[in-house]
Amino acid sequence: MNYVRLGKTGLKVSRVCLGCMSFGLPDRGAHTWTLDEDGTRPFIKKALDAGINFFDTANVYSDGTSEEIVGRALKDFAKRDEVVLATKVHGRMRPDSNGAGLSRKAIMTEIDHSLRRLGTDYVDLYQTHRWDYQTPIEETLEALHDVVKAGKARYIGASSMYAWQFAKALYTADLHGWTRFVSMQNHYNLIYREEEREMMKLCATEGVGVIPWSPLARGRLARPWDEKGSTERAGTDEFGKKLYAKTEEADEAVVNRVEEIAKSRGVPQAQVALAWIYSKSYVTAPIVGATKPHHLEDAVAALKVTLSPDEVGRLEELYIPHPVLGFE
Repeated sequence: MNYVRLGKTGLKVSRVCLGCMSFGLPDRGAHTWTLDEDGTRPFIKKALDAGINFFDTANVYSDGTSEEIVGRALKDFAKRDEVVLATKVHGRMRPDSNGAGLSRKAIMTEIDHSLRRLGTDYVDLYQTHRWDYQTPIEETLEALHDVVKAGKARYIGASSMYAWQFAKALYTADLHGWTRFVSMQNHYNLIYREEEREMMKLCATEGVGVIPWSPLARGRLARPWDEKGSTERAGTDEFGKKLYAKTEEADEAVVNRVEEIAKSRGVPQAQVALAWIYSKSYVTAPIVGATKPHHLEDAVAALKVTLSPDEVGRLEELYIPHPVLGFE
């Protein structure tokens, strides 16, 4: 396993981040395909054995049960100081008027709930899950700064927003001397590259680590195009369907090119798609979900797949502009 600094911080993370949205009680929340505790624990152990030290979850995943299950597994299988544990805040956790968002009240409430569920005194990376249009960014940033100063989080990060919003957040934090975001968790893969227009350049300039979600496009890049709806998750993932519904013809061409290169190399498609992500200097670690053993194996094996400039060009040449999606 390779380890790199998260942006310009001194924090070192594995080049693979295990995404934990796949872990949680199936009858809690919107995802019926998640793995329960017995199903999750082997994946946490396998990730640790592979050298992965970076784990990402969120308060909203499976109504908090993802945090509970991941927290217990890491406590049993690892030393707390040797893992980098990340979670997120923004999504609705309660039906009351303050049960979601990034107000000071929501942040101060949810960090304590997350820490309780995770069974830890602190998280290494506390991230805003989406932009809150109802709360001034100054209120959000000052609350996050206080979370860090209270020792409940080591660093703060953000996810999925417009580049102008992220630039405003960074500027505002600097203006007030508050803790600034050190990472951006954004939607990025071979069939969704809109982040290259502004966000990736902003992150590179500002020394912000990039930890993309959905690097395999909800599995579309990991299997032949005609198998894109063959899993339970693919059949029930309404959010995923919205992300790629308007560009299927162009996306099919890219997926076919991934398949072509994978066959020529004798490796799975997932390894080619992830190797392309790893080839980008601005990417710290893609967030890879896992519900089958080969998902983790491919993520680690892809680190050893070095694509030629010609292969990178062939993978990229078929892309067409997409609607900007994934910020809601």
